[in-house]
Amino acid sequence: MHTFLPPIEKPTGLMKKLVFAMTRRQVGKVLTPLKVFTARLPLRFGQFYAKVSQLDKKLLLSPETALLIRQQVARLNVCSFCIDIGRWAAIKASVDQAKLDALGQYSTSPLFTDAERAALDYVTELTKEKKVEQKTFARMSDYYSERVICEIVWLVASEHLYNMTNIGLNIHSDGLCDVIKEVRPISEAPKRLRQGQRLDDLLFPAICLSRRSRPTPNAFRMALRFDGLA
Repeated sequence: MHTFLPPIEKPTGLMKKLVFAMTRRQVGKVLTPLKVFTARLPLRFGQFYAKVSQLDKKLLLSPETALLIRQQVARLNVCSFCIDIGRWAAIKASVDQAKLDALGQYSTSPLFTDAERAALDYVTELTKEKKVEQKTFARMSDYYSERVICEIVWLVASEHLYNMTNIGLNIHSDGLCDVIKEVRPISEAPKRLRQGQRLDDLLFPAICLSRRSRPTPNAFRMALRFDGLA
């Protein structure tokens, strides 16, 4: 399927070119949201998306549970790009793939704990109904602290940001799980994701740099030559 806006293959501006180059080097391709969405906006928009992802590192919730929650929201919203990128991150972080496969049956699958089921019940109801019954919230509260409950709400809300960005522009799966097999074995990846780390942490390093810590001109030229953009 075609995106509503045509992808920009050659962005303007050195920083955006660097982001494209780094993405292709680390992932094996330039992701469609970068070409369709980020390339058309000032760098601060991409920086905001990167900061959203960085905040996941502050969560007390286990990285696996956080990933399950994001995947469930993406499934319910039918964001195929986010489902694919979530699976890609799970493969890189060595997360149990069986749990991801069983998300549709989480309420009965023995792979999930009672705490995970309670959280996923809450996440599912909030995503589908845009409201939550008191009993659903109370059941989740039996397993999680007030801080972690707010983290779960954060995960649902921020995943909607990613999902609606892609759905609104008709951006579909980039086939990252296939790309990772074609580029090199997971064990040989140049920068392995820690469990729970999002792909955004690798994709947006350039746009997150402050004016005082930008790469040198030589670093720019090397990255762009590698990607054939210079």
